[in-house]
Amino acid sequence: MSGKRYLVLANGKVFEGEAIGAEGEVISEIVFTTSMTAYLETLTDPSYKGQTVVQTFPLIGNYGIITPDKEGQKPYVSGYIVRTACDTPSNFRCEQTLDSYLKENGIPGIRGIDTRALTKILRQYGTMNGMICDDPSHADPELIKAYVIKDPVKEVSVKEKKVCEPEGQKRATVVLIDYGVKFNIIRNLTKRGCEVHLCPSDITADEIEKIGPDGLFLSNGPGDPEDNKEAIEVLKELRKKNYPTMGICLGHQLLALSHGFKTGKLHYGHRGANHPVRNEETGRIYISSQNHGYEVLSDSIDETVARELFVNVNDGTNEGIRYLNENAFSVQFHPEACGGPQDTEFLFDEFMKMMGR
Repeated sequence: MSGKRYLVLANGKVFEGEAIGAEGEVISEIVFTTSMTAYLETLTDPSYKGQTVVQTFPLIGNYGIITPDKEGQKPYVSGYIVRTACDTPSNFRCEQTLDSYLKENGIPGIRGIDTRALTKILRQYGTMNGMICDDPSHADPELIKAYVIKDPVKEVSVKEKKVCEPEGQKRATVVLIDYGVKFNIIRNLTKRGCEVHLCPSDITADEIEKIGPDGLFLSNGPGDPEDNKEAIEVLKELRKKNYPTMGICLGHQLLALSHGFKTGKLHYGHRGANHPVRNEETGRIYISSQNHGYEVLSDSIDETVARELFVNVNDGTNEGIRYLNENAFSVQFHPEACGGPQDTEFLFDEFMKMMGR
């Protein structure tokens, strides 16, 4: 039987549960996701760098850990919180338990706490910092409140350029700037015949020009978009080349910032596989997979430069932008899903058409 473990929130609230995963203490931002499945994809999504994830679905780990389903090289979460962690997974592809995987990767977790009550606190008061520890007397409230996620994009991005070969005949060359890319974005491009040049987040406009791409893809990633000032300046330079461009999540936000639009932090973010978005060009509603704590502020979008492409049905926040005088668009949600609905995967086909492919 594992020992007790605690979550101490920045507002002083303490939750007592049972330890799973690795030993140790960690301070991070506490966020929740409403996804019912795809917990491995959640754990390995680089956009969760610096955050502890709370799963609102009560049973996690029931099909174990399945390596081919990972969305990143390793788990990027700081900590993990579940109501019930299954110790006896059942799936023919299962390789190990959730608990052993967390231990193997040095991630402390908690099970057995009231995740519904915790989620209600985060919804009411907003995303807040917290500390996972074995003794709540170790928790320094001021230290918890002071925590900020520093340079997460640099930590999760590839350090050297890598070429991902297309499936079948090559149809296009795409530069994908890696701010924290999920594997399924690469898969969606390579299966459409793209030779993908996966490039570090600090790549320069000149280096991209030397590659001579048919299109530019801006990936998802973690943290506050406004912190990435160098990347924003590079995008300003790239706009002069007018490459066919598509962005997702952080890439969407950085492209908006490069046009002078503004971003802000959401009260508790959008994380899950059931978020409805409306296409403002057609009026059609799609169910989307999302993971972001920041938004592009709709009232900052210059209507002479761009228009809203998608809007969140639940709260009216921006979910996509189409640029009027450039061959570019971006979305806040994840059309590659994994896990989640595949309703909007057609956006990759639109990107291919933009490149004339």
